[in-house]
Amino acid sequence: MRITARREEVDAVKAVLEDPGFDNADQMAKALIKEVGSILQMRDWVALVHTWSDGHRGLNFAPFGNEAEAKSFASKMAFGGTGRIVPLHSPGAMLANHDGKKWKGYCQHDECGHAPFTHSAASAARGACQIPTCPCNGFRK
Repeated sequence: MRITARREEVDAVKAVLEDPGFDNADQMAKALIKEVGSILQMRDWVALVHTWSDGHRGLNFAPFGNEAEAKSFASKMAFGGTGRIVPLHSPGAMLANHDGKKWKGYCQHDECGHAPFTHSAASAARGACQIPTCPCNGFRK
């Protein structure tokens, strides 16, 4: 899985690494794993969904960071049947916002932070927010 670190993710990991409150490396490692896990649950992923040639459900693989990664994996495997790529939208950002923990990185408005798939992909309205109650007027990758 290819992961490109985002600025806010790097800052969160650095905060754990620079925290002087850990008594030993095990404590720091556990905190770091929890932090990275919480960061990764905020991301959207892609799954490769497989169907055998007789129509039965097949093998499903995830997560992939993007479609190209899933297609590359599929081209190296020879399972037979057909496959398709399905986006997996993480509810992490919306749940965090619901719980009052604003997740930065998607919406340009400081009080929102909702996921990127809530912004239009249509050419004329590309980037426009589709949530009526959100005061934002754009999208930040």
